[in-house]
Amino acid sequence: MIKLLIVDDDQMNCDLLQNVFTRQGYEVITATSGREGLSLFHTANPKVTLLDLRMPEMDGLTVLKEIRAIDPHASVIILGGGATEVQENQARTLRATDFIRKGLSLDVLVEAVNRVSQLPEQPADPRLLRDAGAMKQQIDETILVVDDEPLVCDLLVRFLSLRGYRVIGVKDGPDALRMVDEMSPDAILLDMIMPGMPGIDVLRELREKNYPGGIIIMTGSHNEELLEEAWALGPQEILVKPVDLERLLTAIQLVLVCREC
Repeated sequence: MIKLLIVDDDQMNCDLLQNVFTRQGYEVITATSGREGLSLFHTANPKVTLLDLRMPEMDGLTVLKEIRAIDPHASVIILGGGATEVQENQARTLRATDFIRKGLSLDVLVEAVNRVSQLPEQPADPRLLRDAGAMKQQIDETILVVDDEPLVCDLLVRFLSLRGYRVIGVKDGPDALRMVDEMSPDAILLDMIMPGMPGIDVLRELREKNYPGGIIIMTGSHNEELLEEAWALGPQEILVKPVDLERLLTAIQLVLVCREC
């Protein structure tokens, strides 16, 4: 029996959805707060999680960020009642499996859960099963993450830390340049669109400093002129947001290998 976790601060919604999906043959567990939901995710290991976006104390995006740190492949469907475009983009950046606005018919939600529940299990990453201290001894590279969105920055720091890298996150260009002067990271993940000092200006400064490490640009912009300007400054890769975390990990590995060569 497929296990389904429902996290919604409205008890009536939980009861309704539990009744619907129990009739569909799922084993359903519910939580009425983000913290309770995260605790149940730890202990119950559900195949699919239905996660309300707007909850007090710990909202859905925060819960999703924590889930991604535990399991980058977990199937999580966001219920986004009243969600803004920014919130929806943040959820997709955090690799929500699906995003469904509340108010749609139950049939749409049931179809989405049925579809997601049939997705094949992702193989466990053996690196996640090793002792964290041993991992850090095996990987000696340092990565600097530069992104003005705290949620995204924290996610990337935690995701890469779990892979054994030494990771530092900063929220703006001036802090990034200061960190480069202090510790010269092996690679930099650099957001292109930031207030104050855009990523393209940070990249230009790094080239003037003759920074020797690898640079991977992350951007939500499709402006061809801006992308051409960025490529002309010689980054190793440009990834369009929402960034696939496994693709990002592969890009980092390639950058670090090429740097050693």
